Amino acid sequence: MFGPRHLVRFSSLSIAAAGISACTTSSITPKADIQPPAAVAEEVTTQPATATYSCADGGMITVENLGSSVRILGAGDEPIELPASPASQRTRYGEQPYAIVLEGRDALFMKNGEEPLTCTR
Repeated sequence: MFGPRHLVRFSSLSIAAAGISACTTSSITPKADIQPPAAVAEEVTTQPATATYSCADGGMITVENLGSSVRILGAGDEPIELPASPASQRTRYGEQPYAIVLEGRDALFMKNGEEPLTCTR
């Protein structure tokens, strides 16, 4: 019923299956309690009260973070005050025709009809 050819195929499949199963098991257990240092987490989530950003167009803007709104200086003749959008946000602010997204050390400043401006502090 089973000849030498079947035995060779069965042996080859058994060895291959054992090799594959050995590759998929791991004795390393990931640690769930590892967290980034507080300084890194704070930099990502918290914006300073006042920060000056150098922008890709060679200009600079200063952002005063007022919590539920920001005031932007240097983007025009007058300061621009933008509310959080939505109100619970602390990274996105906007009101026609302006918007700004603050993320870590970067700011993306936008005005309707113009290319977004990337800025870094």
